[in-house]
Amino acid sequence: MAEAAGGAGAGTAAGPAEEGAELAAVIGATVPTGFEQTAAEEVQEKLGSASRISRDRGKIYFEVPARSLPQVHRLRSVDNLFVVVQEFKDYQFKENKEDALKDLEDLVKNLPWTDPLKVWELNNSLKKKKIKRKKPSLQSTASKEKLNDDGEEEGTDQTDASKQEDCAQNAAGVEPASSQDTEKTQGVASQNAGEEEEEDNEQSDAKDELQAGSGGEPMAGDGKPGGGEVKVVRFRVTCNRAGDKHSFTSNEAARDFGGAVQEHFQWKADMTNFDVEVLLNIHNNEVVVGIALTEESLHRRNITHFGPTTLRSTLAYGMLRLCDPQPTDIIVDPMCGTGAIPIEGATEWPSCYHIAGDNNPQAVKRAANNICSLLKKKENKESSTSLGIPLDIIQWDICNLPLRTGSVDVIVTDMPFGKRIGSKKKNWDLYPACLMEMGRICTPGTGRAVLLTQDKKCFAKALSRMGHIWRKGQTVWVNVGGLHAAVYLLKRTWERAEEKRSFW
Repeated sequence: MAEAAGGAGAGTAAGPAEEGAELAAVIGATVPTGFEQTAAEEVQEKLGSASRISRDRGKIYFEVPARSLPQVHRLRSVDNLFVVVQEFKDYQFKENKEDALKDLEDLVKNLPWTDPLKVWELNNSLKKKKIKRKKPSLQSTASKEKLNDDGEEEGTDQTDASKQEDCAQNAAGVEPASSQDTEKTQGVASQNAGEEEEEDNEQSDAKDELQAGSGGEPMAGDGKPGGGEVKVVRFRVTCNRAGDKHSFTSNEAARDFGGAVQEHFQWKADMTNFDVEVLLNIHNNEVVVGIALTEESLHRRNITHFGPTTLRSTLAYGMLRLCDPQPTDIIVDPMCGTGAIPIEGATEWPSCYHIAGDNNPQAVKRAANNICSLLKKKENKESSTSLGIPLDIIQWDICNLPLRTGSVDVIVTDMPFGKRIGSKKKNWDLYPACLMEMGRICTPGTGRAVLLTQDKKCFAKALSRMGHIWRKGQTVWVNVGGLHAAVYLLKRTWERAEEKRSFW
């Protein structure tokens, strides 16, 4: 086995807050598939750290001082975070199931747990302070989570979210662990040995519930059973496995690895009400052991009112960044749904002006409610009168937009897949009409569009007919709620958009 990375930094007997100044951490982050490079660029830009993109799609790794954890949590392109305990780039699994599982058990007592657990404690203490400052109790206002088209859930009560997910996850009697859907990009890799990498990205909401709000901060053990802890630490192991050469299932790996963790630390296994979530990520011969740092997926922001489909904020950020917004750009989402893209845009690029619209009055209402929720959040945070956000929402017809010809710099939208919204048959008329109208309002020569769709065949046909208006640049392949979709970056040509109504 070849060790690739581990928890870096030296820790002393000082408290977590004091250690934060000198302790370093190797952070693993799950990101929307296809946008790994975007996430790496954001980490370099905002944290000054170089990232390594994993062979397992949808993950990046980077090293930061532990004191930078608050900034890490503010990244816009990452879904879930974990501190790496140790990474093996070429772990040799035994062919016999019992031997392979025994090796995983034996691995536990040889892992460098001390520093990663200190990083987890520091992360938990920071999170607890934040929760105390904002809300007296995590358990108040249990909100029902709504599962959307791309696996997005949004809610305020994280404990309830965890319970709901555990039901949906089919945790099927695994004692110390469950193969919960960790993250779209992480690969659920449950019983099917040969799960595809793209499928790994489907479970977009790994609820890495750390129970930061539970009373009494547990002192994580340092590898010695007992450790004089006042409170018994509750834990679970989540195994994500992908590859067709393993003799065991993810449930079996989680069960046996979790049993060894329980024996090593004398922690108590609890699949739903846990303090620590240990992650065992297996991708072919790559094995990464980590400890979850996010109590809920970081894409669960901005949206409080849902429609039949709601785009993850992290995916919206990746799409917006792809079009490289410049100050004073006018950015339009003509099919905004619940407003995930324009809200993310107005939050991260406030020097641009964002316009959102939809033909469905209910969608416009939901988007308006989401904007109101964001404004209230801003006012509470700033404890003063907020200046608002540069975003307007309008009800309109996508094929007849009330915007001047050539007046828009950027168009970013999630087009109907033809599944939950519309139909594949309708898309054959809708897509070319959309591209024509988008071409009309977009500035010739400099305008660009970033469009997401799963109906790739129809889009390719429509684009071929609109080649005089749009030139295809980059294509990013993504996984949206189990559907293999694509994000297209289009450049507006200098051609004048003609008012055609016959496309085929």
